[in-house]
Amino acid sequence: MNNLIVQKYGGSSLATLEQIDFVAKKVKKRLDDVNKIVIVVSAMGNTTDELVELGESFLKDSKNVENLRDFDQLLSTGEIISASLMSMSLRKNNVKAISLTGQKAGIFTDELHGSARISSIDEKVILDELIKRDVVIVAGFQGVSEYGEVTTLGRGGSDTTAVALASALNAEKCEIYTDVEGIYTADPRLVKDSKLISNISYDEMLEMASLGAKMHPRSIEIAAINNIEMIIKHTMYESEGTRLNNNEIKMEIRNAVTGIPTSKGVSKVTINNIDDKPGIASSIFLPLSNMGISVDVIVQTAGNDGKTNLSFTLNDNDLESCVNELINNNVSKKEFIKTQSGLGKISIVGTGIQNQPGYASRMFKTLSKNNINIEMITTSEIRITCIIKSSDLDLAAKSLHKEFIK
Repeated sequence: MNNLIVQKYGGSSLATLEQIDFVAKKVKKRLDDVNKIVIVVSAMGNTTDELVELGESFLKDSKNVENLRDFDQLLSTGEIISASLMSMSLRKNNVKAISLTGQKAGIFTDELHGSARISSIDEKVILDELIKRDVVIVAGFQGVSEYGEVTTLGRGGSDTTAVALASALNAEKCEIYTDVEGIYTADPRLVKDSKLISNISYDEMLEMASLGAKMHPRSIEIAAINNIEMIIKHTMYESEGTRLNNNEIKMEIRNAVTGIPTSKGVSKVTINNIDDKPGIASSIFLPLSNMGISVDVIVQTAGNDGKTNLSFTLNDNDLESCVNELINNNVSKKEFIKTQSGLGKISIVGTGIQNQPGYASRMFKTLSKNNINIEMITTSEIRITCIIKSSDLDLAAKSLHKEFIK
């Protein structure tokens, strides 16, 4: 459909009825420039956290499929409330609108409750509604499995919903509205001199998002694959925001580091004295994968006398389940498993890093000068990441920003 855009509004933008009405007026004004708008909404304010707390009171001792199914149904209600209220507010403002759940919108997923992935979208459902109306509001973060069960896409999944719909509907762009002006070179709460990034590539943004920047990594993947232009903006006032695409022309001489993302809530697991033989890594990580536990940095030391040590990082919330799974699957005895919490990640990200030497040494030297110890290191073509103590993140971010961001 020509002149169609997708907009996504986060929970902080919809926390009160007054904010919902503000957004409705904003959408009405946007219709002066475009023909049709599809809106994806998150749950109001802290609604999802409140629903999680309610549901987890019954999930502490049992996470069977039936409980996870009901948990998804519970969590999905937050976005449905937002969508319904937004639709009513738009009609109050004389805009023809209708709200749809993820299921009604034709968003199909796999069956993995809590972190489902979108398999297909029946775009005809929304396009048919847009023939009769100017705006369709879709409850984000949710879909339906082939067996008709409600599923959720994981925290931040409304970003993924929005970009997937923009692709399926062949929208001109996807606008993400939130409580910040866009993507910054560093967390403004840690670094006062952080700067708004006007343009950023998909690859850079994917690295930033996976390391703590305010975007859902899966949404970036979809945008990159389908070449969807995204714009991240502040909801409450007009700003240029951050434009996400691959259209910016970059010369060889430039600031190679685009941003310095940070994230807390990291734990390290070290398994000592494991057999140094083919298949051992699979025996460790396959059970964790089956439980939906994602690991990040992996380091294996050189073997000695047929034994080796292996360390990896994961989210703090998964630490206890991880250790129990390793013991229950006879991967290792409890006395050989060491854990460390209170860690964080800090990275330098930029496409210019891959072809210019010296960035790793400058990063390590800067951290050393500030007496910050590096626990683990991992790299990609456009990223260098260090695992450090969470208590050092503030100083590390300030120091690295001063070193790399001009």
